[in-house]
Amino acid sequence: MAASSVNIESQRDSKFPLPVDSEHKATVFRLFSVAKPHMRAFHLSWISFFACFVSTFAAPPLLPIIRDNLGLTATDIGNAGIASVSGAVFARVAMGTACDLFGPRLASACLTLLTAPAVYSFAMAHDAISFLLVRFFTGFSLATFVSTQYWMSSMFSPSVVGTANGVAAGWGNLGGGATQLIMPLVFALIRDIGAVRFTAWRIAFFIPALFQTLSACTIMLFGQDLPDGDFHKLEKAGDKKKDKFSKVFYHGVTNYRAWILALTYGYCFGVELTVDNIIAEYFYDRFDLKLHTAGLIAASFGLANLFSRPAGGIVSDMVAKRYGMRGRIWALWIGQTLGGILCIVLGAVNTLWGSIFVMILFSIFVQAACGLTFGVVPFVSRRSLGVISGMTGGGGNVGAVLTQLIFFKGSRYSKETGIKLMGVMIVACTIPHMFIYFPQWGGMFCGPSSGKNYTTEHDYYRSEWSEEEQSRSHHLASMKFADNSRSERGRRADPVAAVPTSQDGSN
Repeated sequence: MAASSVNIESQRDSKFPLPVDSEHKATVFRLFSVAKPHMRAFHLSWISFFACFVSTFAAPPLLPIIRDNLGLTATDIGNAGIASVSGAVFARVAMGTACDLFGPRLASACLTLLTAPAVYSFAMAHDAISFLLVRFFTGFSLATFVSTQYWMSSMFSPSVVGTANGVAAGWGNLGGGATQLIMPLVFALIRDIGAVRFTAWRIAFFIPALFQTLSACTIMLFGQDLPDGDFHKLEKAGDKKKDKFSKVFYHGVTNYRAWILALTYGYCFGVELTVDNIIAEYFYDRFDLKLHTAGLIAASFGLANLFSRPAGGIVSDMVAKRYGMRGRIWALWIGQTLGGILCIVLGAVNTLWGSIFVMILFSIFVQAACGLTFGVVPFVSRRSLGVISGMTGGGGNVGAVLTQLIFFKGSRYSKETGIKLMGVMIVACTIPHMFIYFPQWGGMFCGPSSGKNYTTEHDYYRSEWSEEEQSRSHHLASMKFADNSRSERGRRADPVAAVPTSQDGSN
């Protein structure tokens, strides 16, 4: 009986350079490896997402120049900022469905290529409307976040999926900080070569546009959807059952946990998007700084993603080893609540150095909360993973849109007041975490189901498949995932429940 513990042992398959589980997902995460297919997918996904983040937020660090050239008002700038994140709301849900049906490789590369022309079009913006439109269409590229998370959840085992998701998304989000450094430097270089300032900023946008285009081509050439191959080839060979859109979508949108995570993600990642849009201008105007100096300070917020969001994923996996899914949810609530409190403090601090210090602390916790969120998301649904990821990611963009509309559009509130109110919203929106409950693992305040209502991992994931589908063995991949997700019981799991299952998923 000891051999059949909750933790599923890794396998060594000669086909893979990394140890894998029964789904051929890697059970280790080796950051500096480029081993195919697991680590190669990791590096391709975060670099592509990084490129899209750079493109989407390339405008804010140059806004003092752009607003003078195009005659933009505070309202125009606010509307453009909202447009940059609103387009991805539905794009993220659509991306999740596309990943479920066609695979993350094709979905990611196609969207990245389709949005690249919008980045080139910044050079032709001539008024507030055209500027708003190019920011809107460029923002669609942020939906590649969903393909990144789906890809990592398809390549890495439950024991390390939080880490993989956190590092991939965190390093991708670095683009929001890197662009605060890159764009002013590119602008200055082009201007120093001889271009006038109102021409230099337009030429500068060709750099992120080209980077985005190259990243999409690289994914198409070197990427792979699943450890065993691409969706199309596996379906053609009969190794993967082709799912129906209606079924995938239904089981995603009817899972209440997805709606809670979409709401709460709106006030961690949504806040991050909002801050990316306003923070450089905030420091530039409030403390009368030079453009480059304000950009450097603003960059430190986004660059914290180098370690903060990955840390959230790592913490999620660490607490899960001892406390299971309940530990993941508790860690998420604590991290996001602390981020909200620090946001309130940031709006109240009146000194430059004090604001910088609090902003860095705030960035660490709010970004870690993003990583902690996607330590939970992969377990909500196996069949509708893409839809769940898309809903959660879309919720992040909805939060960004609402926050900017309410607190940062026009002159209704000063930016410091808006930041404080945004912090209050973060704290309030963490409360729904308390209602997330998995019958096989429990929630923040309740343990797993017992007695006649006792539910296993196999019961939970099997419920997404009809009896007819089960008779055709369509659910077997979900049953393998159920086996591997037993680690979410934590070390205090009931050893009697940890018996091996038959191939059809029955205990």
